[in-house]
Amino acid sequence: MKKRWISYPYLLWMIIFIIVPLILVLCFSIFISTDNGLQFSLNNYKRFMEPLYLKVLWRSVVLAGISTIICLILGYPVAMILASKQMSKKSFLLFLCILPMWMNFLLRTYAWMTLLEKNGFINKILSFFGIGPFQLLYNNAAVILGMVYNFIPFMILPIYSVMKKIDPSVIEAAEDLGANQITVFKKIIFPLSLPGVFSGISMVFMPAVTTFVIPRLLGGGQFMLIGNLIERQFLLSGDWNFGSAVSIVMMIIILISMAIISKYDKEHEGGQLW
Repeated sequence: MKKRWISYPYLLWMIIFIIVPLILVLCFSIFISTDNGLQFSLNNYKRFMEPLYLKVLWRSVVLAGISTIICLILGYPVAMILASKQMSKKSFLLFLCILPMWMNFLLRTYAWMTLLEKNGFINKILSFFGIGPFQLLYNNAAVILGMVYNFIPFMILPIYSVMKKIDPSVIEAAEDLGANQITVFKKIIFPLSLPGVFSGISMVFMPAVTTFVIPRLLGGGQFMLIGNLIERQFLLSGDWNFGSAVSIVMMIIILISMAIISKYDKEHEGGQLW
């Protein structure tokens, strides 16, 4: 209690850079400027319910969901390998997983443009074998690839951090009782790793559903995701009211997703095996 003052700088930071901006965004979304001054209105939210914008929202959720599933399928085995290796090898493999995160997000995405373009490295290799060239850029697959590449470390690290805390004696006890590797995985490893799985899903899905750099570069502007819609309202159209309303809707969706994931996470907290 006597050291409560230590948290004051952080609270001040939160008020200035989190709470105040959120209040401003909320005010922009529900108040419009008229000749008689500011007027309360929910027209911006009603506008977002139009089929065009709902289609953009649905496409964003679908692509983010597919990317999250792929990250889970690819990241879970990697986390298991990291958790089972000896310290020296594990440190090196973990370093390889974290290494791409040291590079700027925009540069990593531009690198994929160089690889996937019509005269890029991949098409040149395929043409050497008499295959292609293929249109690898400016489609849903390229966007999903960019999301998976950029966000898969956020799936691997939470699962790995949970798996490495699993007591080996629990696994050894199951094996001594006659459980094979599949049973050990189904009854021991997977249930105990669920908190990490839920954390990884939330850490991948949330940035994936709101990203705008990846669809703009790898999608080539062929279609719009919710992040591009918000960016366009603020930077191009100048419609801050509608952009704020879309941002608030996305914030509500993300909070609901976090609540659902947190609920399932708590149900498996403490290492429930059955």
